[in-house]
Order: sequence, then structure tokens, then C-alpha cells
Amino acid sequence: MEDLVYVTGHKNPDTDTICAAVAYAQLKRKLGVHAIPVRLGDINNETRFVLTHFDVPEPLFLYTVKRQVSDLNIDAVSPVSPHISVKTAWNIMRKNNMKVLPVIDEHEKIIGIVTLSDITNKYMDAIDNNTLAASGTTLENIVDTINARLLVDSKCPFKTSGHIHVAASGIEELRAVLDEGDILITGLRPEIINEAISRKVSLIIITCNQNIPDQLVESAQNAGVPMMASLSDSFTVSRLINQSIPISYVMTSNNLVFFEENDLVDDIKEKMLKTRYRSYPVVNSNNHICGFISRYHLISPRQKKVILVDHNEKAQTVNGLEQAELLEIIDHHRLGDIQTPTPIFFKNEPVGSTSTIIANMYFDAGIRPTISIAGIMCAAILSDTLKFMSPTCTYTDRLTAERLAEIAGINIENFATEMFKAGSSLKGRSVEDIVRGDLKDFKLGKLRVGIGQVYTQDDETLNRLNDEIITYMENISQHEGFGIVMLLVTDILLQSSEAIVVGSEKELVGQAFGGEIINNKIRLDGVVSRKKQVLPKLAAFTE
Repeated sequence: MEDLVYVTGHKNPDTDTICAAVAYAQLKRKLGVHAIPVRLGDINNETRFVLTHFDVPEPLFLYTVKRQVSDLNIDAVSPVSPHISVKTAWNIMRKNNMKVLPVIDEHEKIIGIVTLSDITNKYMDAIDNNTLAASGTTLENIVDTINARLLVDSKCPFKTSGHIHVAASGIEELRAVLDEGDILITGLRPEIINEAISRKVSLIIITCNQNIPDQLVESAQNAGVPMMASLSDSFTVSRLINQSIPISYVMTSNNLVFFEENDLVDDIKEKMLKTRYRSYPVVNSNNHICGFISRYHLISPRQKKVILVDHNEKAQTVNGLEQAELLEIIDHHRLGDIQTPTPIFFKNEPVGSTSTIIANMYFDAGIRPTISIAGIMCAAILSDTLKFMSPTCTYTDRLTAERLAEIAGINIENFATEMFKAGSSLKGRSVEDIVRGDLKDFKLGKLRVGIGQVYTQDDETLNRLNDEIITYMENISQHEGFGIVMLLVTDILLQSSEAIVVGSEKELVGQAFGGEIINNKIRLDGVVSRKKQVLPKLAAFTE
């Protein structure tokens, strides 16, 4: 599948940035690109109204585009059950040229890993210790391991002392060592087999695939002694039987070091350096195994592919953009400070809305937007141009919005009234949401300026929260390095704003607009556009 491309607007998204991302992602999909829209923050009431009205899903939240484990070309490995034998695990590794296997439970969640060294170490231990008894191996594992057929099954779960005897001597010598619960490996020697049955051994293995008399099988059946016949000789059976132990006994399960798909590559590097294992399992959010990674996977991880809309400044964009591959920028703001190592597609036009640009990219490509996409792009233009009343509005914005409204089947006057009404109420919104909801970060020379904006006529709520808003803004200024933090409170009907201003350089705002800041407030008659009326004046006064 073609690489996924994320289309994102700026942090603290408004209606234009969300609708532009959704619309442009769909345009790219129509042009054959696997693109999806994402958002970098919570949507506001106005945007929620627009998306709901046109039945458009809210974009997924994207915190970062830094390289993650999911961006690595990890080794795909099929997990195994903890009950399979060491021999089976060894054969799987040898066949697939693997050195590690993930072990999962019945819910497909990882419970351990088994490596070649785990197998070899435990197998050597098994020769000297009663590993066969301690491991809890099953008759099924033994049958599979020594290439046998089960003649008599046990009447209860298989248990053994782990002591293995090969009948290479006479019966008298065997009687001296054979005890209940032991395992006997023998050729077809009826006298020895009957002795083993009488002593209630845990298992009798008859080698060389001989024809077993029915009487011996019946005696073992009556005594409840398991019996099987192997195609292999006694030496081979005695050598292989310890490989029947389940991998649950040899696997590593304590202090298991594993990574999740969403872990950042920068974070896992440090853990790899501290632990120094050959490879590490990767799991998803459900703790299901995805594969294994090693150090060599970190050499050239894939980069996430990103398209930016409605912004082109570092402070406003997605976290980790420097680790992603930036493909395009579609914007209507001033040129910012984002740099790219190679040329990209950059479309920037002096219009009132990014959605105006994107809508005309649809038309230029001969693609008619769907009713819902036309509707949200029209809404975005109305929002960003304040229903054509903002000084940023152009003839192109108006013409494009009217064309989109016709496709979407909406009345611009009626729809704009409903949309602004839905977005203007401040009831239920926190101080943080009011201040940060549309706060944009700008760099003017050496001065860092944060400018937020709310469109409202809810003076009652604003007056009640006034002191809290100022305190919150001062905290942002002091702790986040802003020389100026402004909140434009804009009345769309009166076409004017009141600015709440804090910061060590706040007096520059009064000087730039030729007014006086009283109690952290200044009246800005006729000012409704942050981009065209506020930012240029501040930039000219600070540079």
C-alpha cells in the first residue's frame, strides 16, 4: 500500500484549518494519494456545528510525526503457543532462519519470548536435571518429538519423575533402579515391559516400530500405564525425548523488554543501549505481537509524510515535523519560518481562507466536490472572512463561497447566522479554552507574540471571567516566553474588537495602534482580522 499522508492544519484549530484539512485530504485521495485529515487540538463549537451539519466525521487527533516504532521495517514473526515442544520451536526457527520466537497466550497476548540460547541452555540442563518432570511436558509433545504413535493413553494428566531408563541390560539390573513414575525406553522385550507395567512407570516407549502384542497393550491399558511405539531406535529416542519439554519452561518471561508501536524511536534507542539484547518484541495497544526489531532497524526508518494547510510557521505546526517528510503547504498567511531540505509544492494566495484555495484546486482539476465537502469549505470561507466582512476577504472568496453554497444547497445568510450563533457562546467554556482555543504563536524579530481570538457577544461571561483570563494570560507570558499575549474579543456585528493584552512588552500594542491600554484592555475599532490588521502593525512596529 502507498505510504499514508497526513493532512493537518495548525494547533488550536479553527473552522478553516479543520475543513481545509478534510477537504484537501479528500482531493488528494481522488487524485490517487492515500491521505487522511488529522487535527492538532480540540475543535471549537463553531467547527463542531459545521461538521455535524454536513455529517462529516471529526479528524483524528495527531500528537506528533516524530519517527515511531510503527515507522520501522520490523521483522514479521508468527507467534507460537507456550505448549509446543522445544523441538518444534527449534524446527520453526531453523526453517525460517530465525533466532527468536514470541510466545502468546490463548488471548493472543505476549507472555514471553524464546531464543536459540534459551533452548540450548535448557536442553543441556535437562541432561543432568529432572527437567522433563519439572517442565510439565505432555504425552502429545513426546509423541511428536520422538516420532511415535500412542498405544495407551493415560487416564489422568501425565506426570513423571523424570528419570529415564534405557533397557540395555537384564531384568535384574533394571529392577534395581526402576521405580514408579519413571520412563522406560526399550525394544520389544515382554518380560521387561511387564515388569515396568507392574511397577507403575509413567511411560513405556517401545522402539524400532515393532509389532506390539495385543496382550502387552491390554496389560498396560488395565494398569493405566501409558505406552507408545516409536519409529526410532532406543539411542535416538533417549537423545530426543528431552526436546519434548514445552517452550513455556525455557522461554524468557520475567523482566521482558518490549516496545509498543507508538513508542518514539528516540526513546527506544536509550533502552536498547542499556539492555543490549539481540532483538525486542513489538506489540500493539492490545498487547498483541507485531514483530521484532533490532538495532539495525534504526538505521533508516521511514519518515511520516505530511501536508500542511492554513499555516507555515514552526510554532503552529505538528510536533516532530523536522523528522517527517513535508510534501506540500497550502496557505493564505504570511511566509513563516518552516524550511525544507528539498523543494516542495507550496501554494500561497492572498485570499481570506485556505478553503478558497482548496476549492479552486478542485475546480481546476475538473473535480466536483461532494455536497458535504462543498458545504464545509463554504462554511470555512464564511468563518474566516466573517461572512465577507473581514478586510482579508477578496472577490475570489465571495465568488468561491457562492459556488460552493450552490453545490451544498445552503443559503449563505441563514447558514452563517446559525454558524456564528453556535460558535459565539462562551457558556461552559473554561478560561483555558477561551484563551488557548485559537491562540497562534508568532515570531516578530526577537519578540515572541501569542495572539488568540474569540468571536462573541457574550459580554456577561467575559466580564465574569475577566480577572481569571488576565491571570491565565500572564501565566502563559511568564512561563512560556511570550513578550506579548493578546486575546482579540471580536464582535462580528459591530465589526470591532477589544483586545486583552499582557506581557512585558504589552505597551508596544498601545503604541502600534495609537491607543492606551487601561486595565490590560484596548479598544480596536474596525479591527476584526488578526492576520491583516493586527499582525502587520505589530510586525512593523517591532522590526
